[in-house]
Amino acid sequence: MTRLRESSTYTARPEPDEAVLSGPAETSSRASASLRTLGAVAVLVVGAVHLDEYLIGPLFALNFAGATLIGLGLLVPAARLRLLHLLLALGGIGLAVTSFAFLFISEHQPLFGFQDYGYRMEIVVALAAEAVAVVALVAYLATRARRRA
Repeated sequence: MTRLRESSTYTARPEPDEAVLSGPAETSSRASASLRTLGAVAVLVVGAVHLDEYLIGPLFALNFAGATLIGLGLLVPAARLRLLHLLLALGGIGLAVTSFAFLFISEHQPLFGFQDYGYRMEIVVALAAEAVAVVALVAYLATRARRRA
């Protein structure tokens, strides 16, 4: 290490061959944040699709409200919210899986007085967003668990 004099204090600066660019913890943290953000955006898309369908019934509006709260909560980048991010990720996975399951059920029999048919563009977008949300949030939880181990 070389010593530099900067405004009356000495600081140590690494030699070029001693410099550490980024360690595995920083890369894992970046990947974790990216997966959390991708999952949050996918959950928000799920909510937006359900908001478009709120005239069908109040459960669509409730799905939008839940997706909005979960998605926005996952986008908050505070380090102190680790437990909350864990709970919100689990909630996002649950919301996406139940939305998918209820759509599947409503195609074969009425569910809460509503029966769907065919695959309109809204349904395809919702299914894709639900799949992305589940995959991204499960991967986010896996990176968190691997980092703690």
